Amino acid sequence: MKNKQKYTRLRAIIKDLQRVVVAFSGGVDSTLLLKVCVDVLGKKNVVAFLGLSPTCPEREIVEAQRLSAHIGVECVLAETAEMDDPRFIENNTLRCYFCKTHLFVKAREIAEQRDFISVVEGSNLDDMDDFRPGRKACSEQGVKSPLLEARLTKEEIRGLSKMLALPTHDKPSFACLSSRVPYGTAIDETILFRIERSEDFIQGLGIRQVRVRYHGNVACIEVLDKDFDAVIAQRDNITEGLKRYGFHFVVLDLKGYRTGSMNIPSA
Repeated sequence: MKNKQKYTRLRAIIKDLQRVVVAFSGGVDSTLLLKVCVDVLGKKNVVAFLGLSPTCPEREIVEAQRLSAHIGVECVLAETAEMDDPRFIENNTLRCYFCKTHLFVKAREIAEQRDFISVVEGSNLDDMDDFRPGRKACSEQGVKSPLLEARLTKEEIRGLSKMLALPTHDKPSFACLSSRVPYGTAIDETILFRIERSEDFIQGLGIRQVRVRYHGNVACIEVLDKDFDAVIAQRDNITEGLKRYGFHFVVLDLKGYRTGSMNIPSA
């Protein structure tokens, strides 16, 4: 009942937006948001915007395009400029703010080109429990967060996604590749490539939820507790696989997978 009330509230919020550009990643949150925008406003009044950057794995870009086609809405792809911003490359605690600013500026440009009124993104209520400097970029760029406004949690978003038969209802959570790099370590495309290929390799072994945290020559793997045995059973394969991407040592984090586990700045 509570989910239905929040769903009704979400539809009402979106109805007032009229014509929207959805900052789209193909994740659980933005896919639900895109679907409801299309259902409420109609396809001609909705555009999915997918930012292209080395911080987003190729597999996620391909999947996002497939999902937008599944929903039946136009998906506009455009490169974002955070990798040209020394403030982002420096990788301090405001990294996410700089990245989101570039994303939303580009989304706003697309909205203005099409005479669309609103730009929306997929933050949810649970995100407020984590360190989220990107929220400031939302405020500065006038980007709305309908899922958050409707006070939807991640669990509720998954439930609504299942109700609407979205294939993302059980998709593992994902964050941009730069979140795998400790604050204070400069980001470059080589580091992001090593992380992306390492995660692709491990996912190819059937382990869906994985983070490869970058510590120079050390790769620290985070997986769900239930996948510990699978990692141990394939430790030789994983170690050799990740060595191909420049990691001399491969370790398993015994605390398991945690969202935002690197959000504490380095001393």
